[in-house]
Amino acid sequence: MAARLPAVLKTTAARLSALYLVLFTLCAVLLAFYMTSLSARMLTSQTMETINEEAQGLVSAYQRGGLPFLVRTIERRSRQPSANLYLIADANGRILSGNVENLEPGVIATEGWTERPFAYQRFGDTSQERTRDSVRPGPEPRHKAIALVLKLPNRMIVLVGRDLSEPERFRDVVRRALMFALAMMGIGALLIWYFVGRRALKHIDKVSVASRRIMGGDLTGRLPVTGAGDEFDRLSENLNTMLARIAELNEGLKQVSDNIAHDLKTPLTRLRNRAENALSGQREPQEYRAALEAMIAESDHLIRTFNAILMISRLEAGYSAETMSKVDLGAAVRDVAELYEPAAEEAGVDLTVSIGDSFTVDGNRELIGQALSNIVDNAIKYSAGSTEAPSVQVLLEQKGSEVQLSVTDNGPGIPDEADRQRATERFVRLEKSRTQPGSGLGLSLAKAIMKFHGGRLDLKPADPGLCVMMTFPQNETAK
Repeated sequence: MAARLPAVLKTTAARLSALYLVLFTLCAVLLAFYMTSLSARMLTSQTMETINEEAQGLVSAYQRGGLPFLVRTIERRSRQPSANLYLIADANGRILSGNVENLEPGVIATEGWTERPFAYQRFGDTSQERTRDSVRPGPEPRHKAIALVLKLPNRMIVLVGRDLSEPERFRDVVRRALMFALAMMGIGALLIWYFVGRRALKHIDKVSVASRRIMGGDLTGRLPVTGAGDEFDRLSENLNTMLARIAELNEGLKQVSDNIAHDLKTPLTRLRNRAENALSGQREPQEYRAALEAMIAESDHLIRTFNAILMISRLEAGYSAETMSKVDLGAAVRDVAELYEPAAEEAGVDLTVSIGDSFTVDGNRELIGQALSNIVDNAIKYSAGSTEAPSVQVLLEQKGSEVQLSVTDNGPGIPDEADRQRATERFVRLEKSRTQPGSGLGLSLAKAIMKFHGGRLDLKPADPGLCVMMTFPQNETAK
C-alpha cells in the first residue's frame, strides 16, 4: 500500500485534486480574512457612533448642570450592565470619577479619538489596591478599548470609550470556524484524493495489461469498460472501436492475400500455358495473333479483377478519393437501364424499370452506378436460363426513412440462406454460377459500395429468382 502511494501522487487526478485544494484554501483564507476585517470595521464603526452619541450626551449634561451633574450622570451610567467606559480626570490626569481603574500612559493626553486601541482595567478586575491619584496602568491590563477624549472649559478631562472584546471574540470565532472548516476540507480532500487516485491507478493498470496483450498480437483483446461513463470509459470505448476497425481491416487484408494466392493463381497459370502453347512448334501468323489476343483478353480480365479488389479494399477502409455529392437515384437507375437494354434484348430478358419518385442521396454517382451495373448484369445472366419468360425488374421506392433500390430476377435464385450470405464475399462463386463468366467480385464490390455510402446490401429469395436490395439512408426527397 505504501509503495503504491507515490504512484497515486503521480496521477492526474491526484495533481488536480491537490491544485484545487490549494486554490480553494487560498481563496477561503482570503475571503475569511476579508469578511472578518470587514465585520470588525463595521463593529468598530458602530462602536464609534455609540461613543460619539454618549459623548454628546455628557457634554449636554455638563452644559445643563455643570461638573456636579456631569459626575452624577457618569456615576449612574457606569453602574449600568454592559456600560461603556467613563472617566473624569483633572488637568494633571488624576481620576476623579468613572468605572476605569487605570489606563495606559498618554491615553488622555491628547483630545479626540485615541490613535489605537489601548489597554485598561475596570474596577474589580484585579485585587490590587485602587489608586485614584494617577492614571497609571496596573500590573497586567487585560482589556482593549477605543475612546473619545474631551477637554472641558474648566480643563477637566472626560473619556468615553467602548471595550473591544466583542469584535475580538467575533474574530476568534470566525478564525476557529475557518481553521475547523479548513481541517475538515483538508481531510476530505485527502480522502477523495486517495480513493479517486487509487481507482484511477487501478483502471490504468488494467488498461496497461490489456494494451500489452494487444501489442503482443491478440487483436481480440479490448480495453476494460467499467460502465461508470467517465473519461476513462469514453477513452476505452473509442479505442475499442478503433481496435475493432483495425481487426476488421487486418482480416480484410488477410482475405485479400488469400484470394490473390488462391483465386488468381488459376488465370495466371492459364495465361502462362497459352503463352507456352503459342511458342511450341511452328504456327501460322494468324494463330500467333489469336493467341496474343486471347492473352490480352485474359490480362484485361486480371487487371479488372485487381482493380475491383483494390476498390473493395479502399472502400472497406472508409477512404475514397472520389468526390461525394447529391445523387439523383432515379437518373442513375435510368442510365444503367438504358445501358443494359441491348444486352437484355440479346439475351431475351424483359428488363423493366419502375421509379416512384426522384430520390436524392449523398454519394458518388459513378460508384452507385457501378454497383447497380454489377447487380443488373448478374440478374440478366442468371434469368436468361429461366424456364419461364426471363425478366428483370428494377424498382426504386421509399421504405420508411430509407430509399430502397431493388433488382429482382426470375432465375434459379439462391434458396439457401447461408449461400446468400456467402455470395457477397470476395471470389465466392456458388455451384450454379460456375458456368457463368465472372470473378465472383460483383456482389462484393456492390456490398463495399453500399457500406461506404452508409447503406446495406441484402439478398432475399423472390420465389422464383433472387431479389438484391440496395438500401440508402435518405437525406433529401425531391417530390
